[in-house]
Amino acid sequence: MSAGSASTHATISAATASTPARIGGLFTREGLWATALLATAFAAYFYRWFLQQGLMSSKNIDDWGHAFVIPLISGYVLWKRRDEIVRTPIETFWPGMIAVCLGLYCYLFFLVGVPNHMLAGGAMLLCLFGLVLTVCGTRMMRHIFLPLAFLAFGVTISESIMILVTFKLQQISSSGAFLVLSLLGGVMGFAVDISGNVLTVIEASGERHEMNVAEACSGIRMVVAFIALSGAVAMLSCREWWKRLSLLALSVPVSVVMNVIRVTVLGLLTLVDANLAEGEAHTLIGTLLLIPALGLFVLVSWVLNTIVKPQAEGGAA
Repeated sequence: MSAGSASTHATISAATASTPARIGGLFTREGLWATALLATAFAAYFYRWFLQQGLMSSKNIDDWGHAFVIPLISGYVLWKRRDEIVRTPIETFWPGMIAVCLGLYCYLFFLVGVPNHMLAGGAMLLCLFGLVLTVCGTRMMRHIFLPLAFLAFGVTISESIMILVTFKLQQISSSGAFLVLSLLGGVMGFAVDISGNVLTVIEASGERHEMNVAEACSGIRMVVAFIALSGAVAMLSCREWWKRLSLLALSVPVSVVMNVIRVTVLGLLTLVDANLAEGEAHTLIGTLLLIPALGLFVLVSWVLNTIVKPQAEGGAA
């Protein structure tokens, strides 16, 4: 055998030997079967929560419809990181079973003992985290943690917490919309009055159109969707943690500004036809405002990455 043939044979042998290391563990036939069985058992155990979450999101599509998209975004992030995931060796980490057992127990408690959909969802995510940590190890978790954590945005928050969080934001939105409408009224020839959360648009003819901001501004409840949107942009475009946190911090002010715009548009629509500010109109407008919000998050991400160049691969999780 010539020296060239021997060298080629050695190269092929080395590549063949390294291949199992790259695609070992979960990426073997046995590993894929085991993963499928674990996924089936996981879905069977938590199916009641998944069913309830699906029904809640369907019935409140304007508030929680984004829950259907959250797993798709997490899956896309994992797909983008597939090369790093395949190259990372699988190492069983048995302490992860603590999180698995705790998640299983807490789920039953919040399902049967003290029923709470939000906390049951948290227990489900804790169990999922523990499973991945146990099966894949700490090194793999470095690539998977953020997509797993992002799934939390798909859990419906308890109504009492949403009321507590959004009440003040709702007041800010109504005051902001009153200010903008007052400025526009000086130009367009109408007046605006505010009493609590009720805005009254008064035409030049004296006709009054009342708008309950507490109802029309239900879009402030989309604050979770705005935070999830900023989180998705942060995961996909930023490597440093401080940039990701900056985008998340921006999400709440953006949601308030977008809802000021929303209520302002609804107020202007009452001048054309009062019916346009009711029904599906406010839901449609709120959904459309996610588009400029996305553009703003992408712009801020670009500015941050331009001012401070991203770290090299592996510099951040």
